[in-house]
Amino acid sequence: MNLKSDFSKFNNKDFYPGNIILRTIWYLVSLIFFKSNWLPFPYFKVLILRIFGAKIGKSVVIKSTVNIKYPWKLSLGDYVWIGENVWIDNLDDVDIGNNVCISQGAFLLCGNHNYKKESFDLITKPIKVEDGVWIGAKSIVLPGVTAKSHSILSAGSVTSKNLEAYSIYKGNPAEKVGIRTIS
Repeated sequence: MNLKSDFSKFNNKDFYPGNIILRTIWYLVSLIFFKSNWLPFPYFKVLILRIFGAKIGKSVVIKSTVNIKYPWKLSLGDYVWIGENVWIDNLDDVDIGNNVCISQGAFLLCGNHNYKKESFDLITKPIKVEDGVWIGAKSIVLPGVTAKSHSILSAGSVTSKNLEAYSIYKGNPAEKVGIRTIS
């Protein structure tokens, strides 16, 4: 006999995203300064993220309409570029190295649901993006992925597996299609 999903049994008790007051304040600040076009200056966005506990390197550029779930679970290295409409859904830690480009509309997703359980419980895993990586426009990085040094995930691609260093991936699911050489 096959069981059916029963969301009334959903159990999220082990997930603690942070203090409710801090999350509420972040939600309001994020609406005004990140999810809108109101504050186009990256310096102020970096300052706000640091105030909320993010670890941010130097010369970070964050464009308009960026959605960051929990800044206290975010670490950005030096010279990171985050394009318009990027969504960092960091229900778990997201660690982004130096000289990384996260292009427009990319989605870094740390959470998922256990579809094998009747209760459809939440599963979270961290994402690590090492130095020199380029995550292409409208691409998706799923929970638990490590994008190794200088790998590329081409525009519109989806990965649920680690990306090898200096390798180029494309498609859904993303497949290795080449080697990245830098001259």
